[in-house]
Amino acid sequence: MADGGSMPPEVLAEKLMLSIYGYGTNTGIRAVAGGTHGHTEEDIRYVRRRYLTPEAARQIAVEIANATFTARDTGLWGASSTAVASDSTHFRAWDQNLFTEWHSRYGGRGILVYWHVERGSVVVHSQTLRASASEVAAMVEGAIRHGTTMKVEGNYVDSHGQSEIGFGITRLLNVDLLPRIKQINHVRLYRPNVGEPDAYPNLVAAMTRPIRWDVIENNYDQVIKYATAIHSGTASTEAILSRFTRAASHPAYQAMLEIGRAQRTCFVARYLRERELQREIEEGLNVVESWNAANAVIYYGKGGEISTNRREEVEMAALCLRILQASLVYVNTLMLQDVLAEPAWADKLTPADRRGLTPLFWSHVRPYGEVNLDLGARLDLGAGVAPEGPAPA
Repeated sequence: MADGGSMPPEVLAEKLMLSIYGYGTNTGIRAVAGGTHGHTEEDIRYVRRRYLTPEAARQIAVEIANATFTARDTGLWGASSTAVASDSTHFRAWDQNLFTEWHSRYGGRGILVYWHVERGSVVVHSQTLRASASEVAAMVEGAIRHGTTMKVEGNYVDSHGQSEIGFGITRLLNVDLLPRIKQINHVRLYRPNVGEPDAYPNLVAAMTRPIRWDVIENNYDQVIKYATAIHSGTASTEAILSRFTRAASHPAYQAMLEIGRAQRTCFVARYLRERELQREIEEGLNVVESWNAANAVIYYGKGGEISTNRREEVEMAALCLRILQASLVYVNTLMLQDVLAEPAWADKLTPADRRGLTPLFWSHVRPYGEVNLDLGARLDLGAGVAPEGPAPA
């Protein structure tokens, strides 16, 4: 990010790695400076201030995700996915930080980090949120502005994503919202037309009023304008939703709600009919839950509490944690491909075994101990080719 400098590239790389490790594990720069690498705490802090900005850290994570997509063997992992699973993780933080809020569901003060994770355990987007922030807005922002080479067409979310406005915005942005509906018996279905009370006799108990298509038609231009502003980045989803929340009677907001009600009715019909869709959503959400479990293993320093009052430092901690986890998945992907390329494994993996493969494991990681660096050493990975076989379903 700096315009120039006289520091050798290998020395700069070592200091950047130490800085990322200190932030991503929450052990701090002072702790990682005590290793046998020969770099002082002042040197590492200087590199952090001059080179490692949030924009640079975000770009590093994007490049690692793109490298994982490129290195992934489709014969082993299957075709590239077009869907991501999104969920938030609660991190405890100092209450002196103005960004920190009390979260009623998690029962403590802190912040939220909202993740978008591909079905192959590759993180494509992350963002720090207040505890009271709209997760619907975070979901939309990550799906359309992740920055990687992945084309996101679907988004698995937990029950928080089944809101009508969430269905409306994602429909306008051509993203298939796929929530897990827990209390489906309380979901109301909207009738498509007026004057047909007996059109669906088996669903009478779940049906409610018809969709107001005239509201959508009369405000269609305004709705498209807001959707275009979100897609192009001229306005954030959270800003638009905040404006509509203050004026819930806004005609464009009412039109988006009607679009969302129609889309949610269509989705609930699919969800009830297709058992495979239910399994697909559950599998996608299990991936992001595993991602959240890995957070506690990697971000272990200071009991997992973010001990800073600066918002930029909070964001940097989340981004460096994303870099470390993305690097873990990248290396694990190469290791699995290298091992399974051996002839002994060619006929042992069944389609069910291939479906059970995941690059998100950390039993071989030792987060404690001294931090040593040797940029001259390399892992002997990527030489083999995975055995051919049926792609996982």
